[in-house]
Amino acid sequence: MKEITALVSRNRKLFFKDKGMLFSSMITPVILIVLYATFLANVYKDSFVSATKDMIDLSDKIINGTVAAQLAAALLAVSCVTVTFCVNLTMVQDRASGARKDFDVSPVSKTKIYIGYFLSTVLNSLMVNGTALALCLLYILKMGWYMSASDVIFVILDMILLVLFGSTLSSIVSYPLKTQGQLSAVGTIVSAGYGFVCGAYMPISNFSSGLQKALSYLPGTYGTSLVKNHMLNGVYKEMADTGLPSEAVTVIRNTLDCNPVFRGRVVGVPQMYLIMAGSIVVFGAAYLLIIMIRER
Repeated sequence: MKEITALVSRNRKLFFKDKGMLFSSMITPVILIVLYATFLANVYKDSFVSATKDMIDLSDKIINGTVAAQLAAALLAVSCVTVTFCVNLTMVQDRASGARKDFDVSPVSKTKIYIGYFLSTVLNSLMVNGTALALCLLYILKMGWYMSASDVIFVILDMILLVLFGSTLSSIVSYPLKTQGQLSAVGTIVSAGYGFVCGAYMPISNFSSGLQKALSYLPGTYGTSLVKNHMLNGVYKEMADTGLPSEAVTVIRNTLDCNPVFRGRVVGVPQMYLIMAGSIVVFGAAYLLIIMIRER
């Protein structure tokens, strides 16, 4: 355990020492929230207003709060996964610089070395995404706050699960890479495509039925839905209190991917947590298995 703790401390120090990597990781959520608020907010608002205008006239505060919560959930769902690829650069840097050769001749097992990479990725990603969460909550507070204390706690839990999911995924993907250019290319592809695949940029309900069925098999879909459920939970309650029929609220929940469907059945929040936890365990076990086989 002492070796793993020392490795985690060493990797974290390297992360903070590399100003370029630290700055790029920290600035990513800021850029995303500015881009989302600038370009996607009006699109989300127009689509939401057009979908609900025939049901009931909602106040601007509820509409703005709904759009802000949807944007914040999308940003956090994407950031928790994509940032881990930036943070996990230490593993590749050690190979590129030759530092891994020193570790290979040390008495520390290779499994512990890679666990150290993984845990430092989790801790650094939680720090970056904790900043992203604070920015998201401030944005929601400005636009229209309807979240309860329990909603915030569940969002924090969702963030931790998504970071663990992203860390296991990025560790598996980053393991065979040997240059920073390779990891940068992979990170760019993930950053560009993950938001669409998980339903962050555009609700999956807007996709074709075939694509919806395909995406229902991906764990990231349910991670995004968890964040949306808890960030929009207070908004849905406010809609019901203003007189919006429960059927209409259900339609809105379906439209915003808060009721994802798998093989014709709606997946509830407890099932989503089980899916995310199971995915983390499976990917984590796969990561350890790859290490044990390849490094032997």
